[in-house]
Amino acid sequence: MSSQDHLQIGEVAARTELSIKTIRHYDEVGLVVPSARSAGGFRLYTADDVDRLLAIRRMKPLGFTLDEMREMLDALDTLNSPTSTATQRAAATTYLAECHTRAQEACAKLTRQLAYAQE
Repeated sequence: MSSQDHLQIGEVAARTELSIKTIRHYDEVGLVVPSARSAGGFRLYTADDVDRLLAIRRMKPLGFTLDEMREMLDALDTLNSPTSTATQRAAATTYLAECHTRAQEACAKLTRQLAYAQE
């Protein structure tokens, strides 16, 4: 992968609308680890890393914890991995379905709260 395929943290922050501090925190807790480091030690991210950060940004307002977000990302990785077994894929699918249900419930709750606020 060439250096042109990598983005520095400031560019990633602009694309994801997350703060640099937040992105660093996600790195520190192992949620999204940069794909590379520059010769000077700067974090370098790929388009896949940016996609993961955008997914996290969408999960956060729905009330998922960092651990739950990590589990969801792991489940997605399992589904996208050609080496995953049928059992692993089934477990990942079940977990993601449960998360989807929770997300729908959270959205419905937010919609109700918005309606009450507008009354």
